[in-house]
Amino acid sequence: MSEGVNPEETINFGPGESVSPVSPDYGQGTETGKVALLHAGEFPLLGFSLHLLLSQQTQAIRTLSLDVNVGLQLARWEKSNNISLVIDQHQREELLARFKEAVRIPTVSFSDTESNTTALRQFDTFLRKAFPKVFSSSLVHHELVANYSHLFRVQGSQPKFVPYLLLAHIDVVPAKESDGWEAPPFAAKEIDDFIYGRGTIDDKCSLMGILQALEYLLIRGYAPRRGFYIGLGHDEEARGFNGAMNIVRVMKERGVKLSFILDEGMAVVDGVISGLDGPAALIGISEKGSANVKLSVSMAPGHSSMPPRESSIGILAAAVKRLEDNPMPRLFGYGAERETFEHLAHKFGLPLKFIMSNLWLFSPLLGRVLERKPLTNAFVRTTTAVTMFNAGVKVNIIPSLAEAHVNLRIHSAHSLQEVLDFIQDTVGDERVKIELIDGFDPLPISSSDEQSFGFQIIKKTVLDMFPTLTVAPGICIGNTDSRHFKDLASDIYRFAPVWFKPGDVQRFHGINERISKKNYEELIVFYFNLIQNCDIQKLPEPHTSVHEL
Repeated sequence: MSEGVNPEETINFGPGESVSPVSPDYGQGTETGKVALLHAGEFPLLGFSLHLLLSQQTQAIRTLSLDVNVGLQLARWEKSNNISLVIDQHQREELLARFKEAVRIPTVSFSDTESNTTALRQFDTFLRKAFPKVFSSSLVHHELVANYSHLFRVQGSQPKFVPYLLLAHIDVVPAKESDGWEAPPFAAKEIDDFIYGRGTIDDKCSLMGILQALEYLLIRGYAPRRGFYIGLGHDEEARGFNGAMNIVRVMKERGVKLSFILDEGMAVVDGVISGLDGPAALIGISEKGSANVKLSVSMAPGHSSMPPRESSIGILAAAVKRLEDNPMPRLFGYGAERETFEHLAHKFGLPLKFIMSNLWLFSPLLGRVLERKPLTNAFVRTTTAVTMFNAGVKVNIIPSLAEAHVNLRIHSAHSLQEVLDFIQDTVGDERVKIELIDGFDPLPISSSDEQSFGFQIIKKTVLDMFPTLTVAPGICIGNTDSRHFKDLASDIYRFAPVWFKPGDVQRFHGINERISKKNYEELIVFYFNLIQNCDIQKLPEPHTSVHEL
């Protein structure tokens, strides 16, 4: 995944954690659109009238007692005769050897314009050797896109069934053993039943898992009813402008419309969220937006022996300090993150269960707790990060130009324009030029209700494998290739059943990236089952009434 992943931070309501529900000052700036809604909702809890509390009583009781996994588990599914995947020891050795070979090919994207094209060509050759059935089957049409990306179309027997798309990416971010890796990052070395290497979780586990699952299905003679596509971009870590965007172009030219898209993004978290009873599978239903903004100050240069009252560096530094001192407003509860906490509420003990089940009342309180740590602050607001500051050429010259670059990740209740307006008002200095380098709004929020075909198919596939998991929608704070495909499908999901325990999130784009051998095998089984689960015409009626028990 490009530029980070989706960390979940510990939520603690221990000693010394008492929090007033009254909001603090948001700082300077004009707040427009949905931001204003937050002000209207933040006032002392004691000021709520009794009739408002009573009006929410039924909803609170339902939420507190709700088991979000029950509905479709108890429903009568159209198709129940899936082929089971039993992997013997010989197959296990082969699939692990193939995966290690994929990791050893250093398909690094260094920047938007520089990648290891030699490795990308080598990876193409490797895929054709590793999955002969995929590349030779009459059911599969394959083509190279933009020289290094791959697009597969798997023909379905029922042309009226709207196809779907499975996405993954070939490239990885740079890695050096000298950074502190326990094993060389492109050696795919085994340590304690884990395979270490750059790309093991981001994102060659999904890529290889999808193709290995399809290979096994084709070997067993399986012919899907619902056709589907597989897209493998080669520059996701460099924003996908050549790979994913050209795959989209090809599909648009052919008039392709998709029922849903599944890409990397979120995972199974186990012991990561303090107080949560058991692990949870979080399926990303949206991504934060992004913006890169340049601030600059230009003045006449001068000699350091006769400095002006204010220099370009000083003016710009003051503007940057105002941005850091005045973070974007808290918007917790007004975006996709609300569904996450409401779905997980029944897995917490009191008082967290009550708080999360009643975010209509407690969003301000929970938001103030979450904003205290960088990881969970990302779920609360649009984040502001000053990433570059450049000025000066010589110690005795007052520089004429000072520049700073700011990266912002935009909350789903915010817009790009609102963020730019906030920056303008907060900086509040006409001498500081504010320039948008690039940016985009938060991605639309995909459906996750009981009539949502893609979400419920993914959820069923997870629960068939791991019946005790809680499945909940989530929000990606990083970005994936899937954002380029939003014109092809209204529902885009970001998930792979990679298991994360405390500390594992930091392995994304960090040191000692790894996946257990067992977990990689689980990914193959997941995609093997998912493809078969999609071969139904429609979802069953959701379980909603007592007489069905």
